[in-house]
Amino acid sequence: MMASSSGNSSGSTQLQNSGSEEDLQHVMDQRKRKRMQSNRESARRSRMRKQKHLDDLVAQVAQLRKENNEILSSINITNQRYLTVEADNSILRAQAMELSQRYQSLNEILNYMNTGNGVFETEDFHVTVDPFMNPMNNLYLNQPIIASPYMFPY
Repeated sequence: MMASSSGNSSGSTQLQNSGSEEDLQHVMDQRKRKRMQSNRESARRSRMRKQKHLDDLVAQVAQLRKENNEILSSINITNQRYLTVEADNSILRAQAMELSQRYQSLNEILNYMNTGNGVFETEDFHVTVDPFMNPMNNLYLNQPIIASPYMFPY
């Protein structure tokens, strides 16, 4: 009987052990499935975050390209204005130089007429004129000639 009872006790331990192993396996399987589900959910959230980040970057690239195009357009307009002002300045410098030369020539003529020496000299030529025969040699012409920018259309 002892052998039988020890056999029963070891048999029931085996049954308990095998039930415990099945329960343990079942618990481990449940934990594994739960962990896999949790990992899937975590991976899904991670993919969603990455997609949102990518969408944000794409939107930022579009916005920066738009701003870049606006800046380039503004630069082109500014360059055109600059070139126009430079051309206008060039014309005005040429006109100012021409007016200055004319003013200098007219003052030389006035100086000649006012001195009455009958000799008119410039760097280019030398002329002797009788001052008494010059009808322009009057006292009221003793005033300097002032050039006006409205004398010459541009």
